[in-house]
Amino acid sequence: MMSTTLRQLAPAAAAGLALSLLSTLPAGAHGLAGAGLAAGASHPLLGLDHLLLLLGVGGAAALAGPSLLLVALAAAISGGLYGALGGNLPGAEVLAALMVSGLGLALAARQGQLLAVVLAGGVAIHAMLHGQEATGSSTDLLGWWLGASLSSAAVVGASFAVIRQLAPSWGRRLAGALCIGGALLALAQLA
Repeated sequence: MMSTTLRQLAPAAAAGLALSLLSTLPAGAHGLAGAGLAAGASHPLLGLDHLLLLLGVGGAAALAGPSLLLVALAAAISGGLYGALGGNLPGAEVLAALMVSGLGLALAARQGQLLAVVLAGGVAIHAMLHGQEATGSSTDLLGWWLGASLSSAAVVGASFAVIRQLAPSWGRRLAGALCIGGALLALAQLA
């Protein structure tokens, strides 16, 4: 009886924990690109929008093909350069969060071309935000980008390896988590 009660309460407890974590996020989760190697390496792990996007990239590549990793890399480079050169999009912070949900929806739809386009858009927008905030000494900038790149590659690689080994139902669970997580992050940006 206790086990049934715990199973019934677990989703509500998880949602409450997620909402409490989201409520502690700053309005803009970006603003640190240029703070050195440690800050760069920690952002993909501590920036919830970044972490969800990277988990989605690895999961999408595991389910739809590793060529999506090249799409993500090209989008990250082009988005980062666009932002560093002064490029901007209105509402980019909210759009970056919504792209996490979009990636979840595209992953659920299992449409290869749609998945590649949404993945590229989400990664490019996120990288653009980091490109915009790239200030500081060249050593700090290089350290930040190196740390962020290595940490991002580790998260994508780990999610790729894990999702590839799991049953297909885990792909649907990941898609659902991305949809919900991205929507909650977008709402937190608007609050």
